[in-house]
Amino acid sequence: MTTSYELEKAIIKRVLITMTVLILLAFFTSQNPKTWILGYVFGGLIGILNFLHLGKTLERAVTMNPGKAQGYASSRYMLRYLTTAVVIAISLKADYLNGLATIIGLLLVKFSIFSIHLFDSKEYYKRIFKRREDNK
Repeated sequence: MTTSYELEKAIIKRVLITMTVLILLAFFTSQNPKTWILGYVFGGLIGILNFLHLGKTLERAVTMNPGKAQGYASSRYMLRYLTTAVVIAISLKADYLNGLATIIGLLLVKFSIFSIHLFDSKEYYKRIFKRREDNK
């Protein structure tokens, strides 16, 4: 339980750091930074909430019998899917939100998970840069 909590905390921390960097970039490079900043924040926070909801769903579904767990997980999946659709629809309709920034904010959790597993593995890089002559 503590390892999953620590992993969730690390992913959320990385999402917030990435979101802060994107907000600073939008502030200095965009003509209308307010819409970009609100889009990043809106999408990023909803992405984090969906991620936490997924974690709670998995923790609860593991304790159920298989038939009930499948129905429970499927209903929660559709709820997260519907939430994402509503968020994207709102961001496309609202003038004060940038739709692209909202979509990027929603995807920040996925990017953070990929970056944690891709860039934090020292053994991965050791295998890549290891010469074939060293194997003999």
